[in-house]
Amino acid sequence: MLTGALLILAPLFLGFALALQNRRLLTIVHHSVEGLVYFILALLGLGLGQMEGLTAQLSGMATQVLALVVVLFIANMAGLWLFHRWQPMAREESLANVSPGYLRLFMAGLKPTLAVMVGVLAGYLLLPPLPMTEDLATWSLMLLLFLIGLQLRNAGLSLRKLLMNRQGLGIALALTISSLAAGALLIPVLALPWHDVLALASGFGWYSLSGIVIGEALGPAWGGVAFLNDVLREIIALAIIPLLIAARPAMAIGYGGATAMDFTLPVIRNSGGLACVPVAIASGFLLSFLSPVLMAVFLSLG
Repeated sequence: MLTGALLILAPLFLGFALALQNRRLLTIVHHSVEGLVYFILALLGLGLGQMEGLTAQLSGMATQVLALVVVLFIANMAGLWLFHRWQPMAREESLANVSPGYLRLFMAGLKPTLAVMVGVLAGYLLLPPLPMTEDLATWSLMLLLFLIGLQLRNAGLSLRKLLMNRQGLGIALALTISSLAAGALLIPVLALPWHDVLALASGFGWYSLSGIVIGEALGPAWGGVAFLNDVLREIIALAIIPLLIAARPAMAIGYGGATAMDFTLPVIRNSGGLACVPVAIASGFLLSFLSPVLMAVFLSLG
């Protein structure tokens, strides 16, 4: 199990080690990442659709997702509030006159769910069991992590500056610690070994990663739970960022987790001003690295 976890992590660090200068190649990498995400999510849905007793397990999955979302939300908000009280963040005036395009962002947030649903319907109604699906998902995930490593390295960001951003580093640590504390509270609720629950709590909004990694280790039902938990984090973050960022920017930026450096960044920028952007990028970047590392480590303990 430990060897498998390291194999999953190796492409991420390999990609991060490579510097690219060709803009056209970087554009190809960007579109490849987008396509791979939806392909992997469709494979996750396919595994769910072909799972024995799917309909009987749906109510249990809904309960597990609800428990994860609620406990993680409360714990994350508490941890980020404590960090906000300890290190209050200076912020620009809100850019209220700039429309962040909420409808477009919410529709974009629904796309991953639609990709999974297409896979579920195909697996449940159309396709016979495919023996190579798990291997295909694993190799696709490794390629995705390699390409994401390339993107992170070539995003024009200095790792040293990101690590020296005290607010971004503090937000990332507050979210990580509070998520693991929530995972500890959820161990008796989810009835899984402690290390598996902590792996579930370490997705930080990265649904394309958590769904496949957890699904391969714990089965398609838990992969679906991990996916829905992290998709809902992203959607909730879009709703609460404009409400919280004026008074408590650390809480608004932090709850989005890894998405703060990409998907929720436009809302953070438009609602909180330019001063919030480097903090959001730093925290999202660090959480994007911590998420696969923590999931791999915890799952390797099984």
